[in-house]
Amino acid sequence: MNVVYVLSPDRAPLMPCSCAIARLLLKQGKAKVVRRTPFTIKLHTPPEGTYTQPLTLGIDTGSSVLGAAVADASGNVLYLSEVEVRNDIAQIMKERAALRRNRRQRKTRYRPPRWLNRKNSIKTGRFSPTMRSKIDAHLREIRFVQSLLPITSMVLETGTFDPHALKNPQVLQNKWLYQKGINYGYANTKAYVLARDGYTCQHCQGQSKESRLEVHHPVFQVNSVLLKKCVPDGDYQQTKGKRSEQRLTTG
Repeated sequence: MNVVYVLSPDRAPLMPCSCAIARLLLKQGKAKVVRRTPFTIKLHTPPEGTYTQPLTLGIDTGSSVLGAAVADASGNVLYLSEVEVRNDIAQIMKERAALRRNRRQRKTRYRPPRWLNRKNSIKTGRFSPTMRSKIDAHLREIRFVQSLLPITSMVLETGTFDPHALKNPQVLQNKWLYQKGINYGYANTKAYVLARDGYTCQHCQGQSKESRLEVHHPVFQVNSVLLKKCVPDGDYQQTKGKRSEQRLTTG
């Protein structure tokens, strides 16, 4: 995918060229470099004829990372990118609010309190700042690709998964079942695991008669294994891998 992106004198995107052709255009003074990453040149004079091929832009949306790729009708990839999406908007806004409250307390101590006096905060149907930042990141990448290549079509890959419905498909017919997960009727996950395993250590199967038990998770978010707390750290680390492979699981 060693190509050089080409722009017309009015910055309209043209079909990319090879590195050799771009080198000749620059050496003959017919083009200039406008961007180094990705390497893009701009023609000084409009070409005699322009021919563009149908190019498809594919966007793999994501909450943390989004991917973009452009391919022609033959399947040749002309552009690839991976963009990290910001996830610190909420924390930054909390810090900004704390600094603003501190400043107002110092500068305008007797200012009357004001709440809900911002139209953007009380209007219905608005996006949160975090969601708006993620949407803007996707739109910004799409506009950047469109400024480099003559895109004719676009494909967005959106995947929505319902983990609860994967475990219990009946929730699609009865929405109230969403509130009856594995912890329904228990104080927390630890209480559920203790009741599930009958308050018995899964390491020694109750032979030690130890009453103090602790819940561990050898397989993250998949299986919950109940272990007695009297197991030494060395013994636990030696047997942790075996328990993960055997997947001492659910009742």
